[in-house]
Amino acid sequence: MPTLKSLNAMEILDSRGRPTVWAQCTLDDGAIADASVPSGASTGSAEALELRDGDRNRYRGLGCTKAVANIIGPIQQHLRGRDFTDQQSLDHAMLELDGTTNKSNLGANALLAVSIAFARACAASRTLPLYKHLADIAGHNGQTLPRLTVNLFSGGKHAGGQVCIQDVLLVPVSANTINQGLAMVWAVYQSAAELCLRKYNTRALKADEGGLAPPFASTEDMLKDAVEAITAAGFRPGQDVALAVDVASSHFYENGIYQFDGQRYSSSQMIDLIAGWINRYPLVSVEDALSEDDWANWPALRRAIGEKAMVLGDDFLCTNPARIGRAIESQCANALLLKVNQIGTLSEAAEALRLARSAGWRITISARSGETEDNWLADLSVGWGGDQIKVGSINQSERLAKYNRLLQIESQTHWPVINWPK
Repeated sequence: MPTLKSLNAMEILDSRGRPTVWAQCTLDDGAIADASVPSGASTGSAEALELRDGDRNRYRGLGCTKAVANIIGPIQQHLRGRDFTDQQSLDHAMLELDGTTNKSNLGANALLAVSIAFARACAASRTLPLYKHLADIAGHNGQTLPRLTVNLFSGGKHAGGQVCIQDVLLVPVSANTINQGLAMVWAVYQSAAELCLRKYNTRALKADEGGLAPPFASTEDMLKDAVEAITAAGFRPGQDVALAVDVASSHFYENGIYQFDGQRYSSSQMIDLIAGWINRYPLVSVEDALSEDDWANWPALRRAIGEKAMVLGDDFLCTNPARIGRAIESQCANALLLKVNQIGTLSEAAEALRLARSAGWRITISARSGETEDNWLADLSVGWGGDQIKVGSINQSERLAKYNRLLQIESQTHWPVINWPK
């Protein structure tokens, strides 16, 4: 039974140069571990609240010194010297101290940093790799690695908004290993960079998560160019490398209308548009195809797509068990994009995972646009049996840290990548 001896914390910078939180946890047996937490750009309204300082004279109000002070101060005072039987008991103690539904008192960034640092310290105390300790938390005993979904092209809030949708991603469906999948994706990315230079006269300018962001005339051009890049790299679209899209439609939805690529779409027209993409392009996953507030039309979207592709909820679900339960009951989706910082603690995210799995949903474990070089997400994706992992593109150190950790786990376990459903 671990006893928490002390906590430490400080403000650090994420991959966009914005502040985020680092925390360190020490147990009484000498185990010590730290964790850095990410921050999102495309955020759902139901997400747990990141605590920011609000001082416009410092980082334009984005500072995290208040969250850091909460870790060193009240959170440490509440937890220090206490025995915790498991992860849930620690997380519950912090949630009781915060006392709000959205973590607005202490900050979701503060709570998550402590939650993950404690999990890491417990793994060290047990002399276990982090993914094995996390598997115990989730009650998972599988022995597979997640399939990669890797950013190729970006728009929306991740880039300059040159097109509405946020990302087109590559899915190396024929790869049997992480190593093979990364090599395939790298080849397509290089072909896409060459396409951008030839077609748009642009260098490999990158968005927040490393995706290429040329001035596409339309979303349709974005999808066509992705298929062209796959073919140019010597792969078969849909058989070797498939596509996934993050539509992030909440960002162009207002008063029941989607302002998409210069046109006005109703919900039913958006559903027809997405269904048309699935028929014309090798799409295996569609994320946030409708707005997070368009609850009435998500069941129709799910019916229109059927089993042709994953109907994936991100902003729509916010890793929130209440929203996931409602979506299961109304048959709105068949997959969850799991982002731990959307809900605030590992235990709450594990509850969301169990709920989605109980409905037969697939799970994509996801990073955020503002990441750090910390690699705990890779262990989480393995330990929690993720079907996919969504980290970003194959450049930038905060992304590569996760991919390199997956390569380490693969070399240690020799586990296969999970089979892609046919």
